[in-house]
Amino acid sequence: MTKRMKNYSDGRFDYVKLSPQERKVKKNILKKEVRQIKIIPSTTIAELVSDMADMSIQARNIGQCAKVLENMYEDKKRPTVFLGLAGPLIAAGLRRVIRDLIVANAVDVVVSTGAIIFQDVYNALGHRHFKGIPSANDSMLHDLRIDRIYDTYTDEEMFWKVDNFCGRVADKMPAGNYSSRQYLKYLAKEIHDEESILYQCEKYGVPVFVPALNDSSIGIGLTEHRVRCKKEGRSGIAIDSIMDNDEIVQIVVNSKSTSCIYVAGGVPKNYINDAIVMGYIYGREKGHDYAIQITTAVVEDGGLSGSTLEEAKSWGKVDRKARSAMAWVEPSVSLPLLSGYILGKKLTKGRKRLRFEWEKDNLKKMELK
Repeated sequence: MTKRMKNYSDGRFDYVKLSPQERKVKKNILKKEVRQIKIIPSTTIAELVSDMADMSIQARNIGQCAKVLENMYEDKKRPTVFLGLAGPLIAAGLRRVIRDLIVANAVDVVVSTGAIIFQDVYNALGHRHFKGIPSANDSMLHDLRIDRIYDTYTDEEMFWKVDNFCGRVADKMPAGNYSSRQYLKYLAKEIHDEESILYQCEKYGVPVFVPALNDSSIGIGLTEHRVRCKKEGRSGIAIDSIMDNDEIVQIVVNSKSTSCIYVAGGVPKNYINDAIVMGYIYGREKGHDYAIQITTAVVEDGGLSGSTLEEAKSWGKVDRKARSAMAWVEPSVSLPLLSGYILGKKLTKGRKRLRFEWEKDNLKKMELK
């Protein structure tokens, strides 16, 4: 190792004993400077995110995610983009952001928690989220039938109404088993709010999967439907989660290339990744070519939500040559930044929309139009 030597009477130090090769290596390591970014009144979100790639810490990771997105949308193979949604995104105020990504043709398939889709429907039926505080008196809120999501309030009485609405939609459907995609298509047809994620997915033919649909208020509504049917002595509907598996893997095996955008983690992340693993059933073994994730989940606990995209390569979920990036930035901050980059750079301009033709649970056709 080199030693730091004191050579000067004024206390200055000099470094000695670095070989020419070591100095060459050192120069190469110290080649790329950290950018001290400049923000002026005309700076756009896209420009800011681009500059972040030359900063440090999580700013650099956000910039790296943006670069992966740019490469993904420029890819001539036109990857099928899966959007995984978890966390309190609508409570945070991201409903319009997600909706605009659908409209801009940035997403081909949505995989979500039930809570996000339920709260989209809750808003579509005229109900709202309200500003609260984390230190609220929760016992008092319960007495008032107010539900708290960190610093956001919702009206539990209106939740009950929307639960019932979801069950009543099921009442109109022919009895039998359905995938979550099939049921949500019926639900979407009962919504007439253009601000709705589900409405726009139906309008543009973007399939929506909720693999843990029963673990949500929609599941509560469907349980009401089931109990009502039992009391009335008639058959109702049931959600067949394995049918979900079959449907989504058909999308994977019919795609030339796949990519994923993970907002938080949870079941949607694992489900999209498992769809890749299940490809062997149809004779395909190919991981995602592009993958990004924005999350605050920790890596050290070994859980799925925080597991790195590099780790996913060991499972074959992400291709060994894939372009990927992760940013540990809470989605209410990171998703608007990356959405602003996609929309501001017009990355999806001219991108053909993917159309799906289903016959029950069979994907008959998947083509670009």
